[in-house]
This record gives sequence, structure tokens and C-alpha cells, in this order.
Amino acid sequence: MDHTPSPPAPDRAGGGPGRDETPQEQADRLWNDVLQEVRVAQTGAQILFGFLVSVAFTPVFAGLATFDKNLYVVTVTLGACATGSLIAPVSFHRFLAGHNLKPALVRTASRMIGLGLALLALTIGCALLLLLRTATGSPVVAWAISAAVLGWFATSWLLLPYLLLRRSEHARATR
Repeated sequence: MDHTPSPPAPDRAGGGPGRDETPQEQADRLWNDVLQEVRVAQTGAQILFGFLVSVAFTPVFAGLATFDKNLYVVTVTLGACATGSLIAPVSFHRFLAGHNLKPALVRTASRMIGLGLALLALTIGCALLLLLRTATGSPVVAWAISAAVLGWFATSWLLLPYLLLRRSEHARATR
């Protein structure tokens, strides 16, 4: 289910209850919201990616088992894709600025951020798995903790917002 905010059709005012915005004003506001959201996620992804890149140049890396080296490759690849997805809205804006496409830009950027967050969660889960396999020496413990952390991400990043949305929709429907 896609809950990406979309600006209203050009023939009506938008912004929801209590707002009196033109569609372009709403698109501008939503774009500013997108930029604020992406700044937080982008920074985290870029820092994590930077640390991941440096791991291959440490003495411990050479001694990792084949599984762990492959897990590292997957983790770095996911981190690169997450970083790219979270930076994409900036590129889109550069190319599309001045072409009266901001509502489409907002929708597309929102989807790219959603994809970037999913990739970031997977990157963190894989990085945690690699770290815990090395730190604990117990693959079972590493998998269990990594799965629990990914479960927490799914709960806090997806389930809780979904439940809030459902509750809000239900409240509106019963008025």
C-alpha cells in the first residue's frame, strides 16, 4: 500500500483540513518536508557506507571466512544502493527544477526515500550480522540479534506508522 503524499489536482485547494494552499504551495511544502527527511537518512547512510568501505583495508578482514567476506560484499553493495537512493532526490531536483514538475518530483522522491530506507535497514542488518559473527564467534547469536534488530526496524519504521494511519483513517470514517 503506497502512502506517498501526493499533491491535489490543480483544480482544488490542498493541504488537508485547516490549510488553504494552492497545489503548487502544497508541492513546495511537501518538497521541503522531503528534503528534511532525506537529510537525516542520507547522513546516516553516508557515514555507515564510509565505515564499511574502510573495513576491507583492515588486517582482520584478510582472516575472515568466505561467508563473512561475501556478507561484507553484500553489505557494501546494499550500502552503496541505499546511499544512491537517498541522494537521488537531489539529482532529480537538479534536472527537473524549473520544469513545473514539483508534484511528480515529490511523489518520486518519496518513493526513492522509501526504497533508500529499506536498503539502509538491510545494510544495517547485514553489517550487524557481520560484526556480531566476528565479535561473538557465534553465528546463531549473530543471526538472532540481527533478526531482532531488523524486526525492530520493521516495527518502528513500518508497522507503527501504518497503525497510526489506520487509526486516523478509521477515526475519520466514523465521524
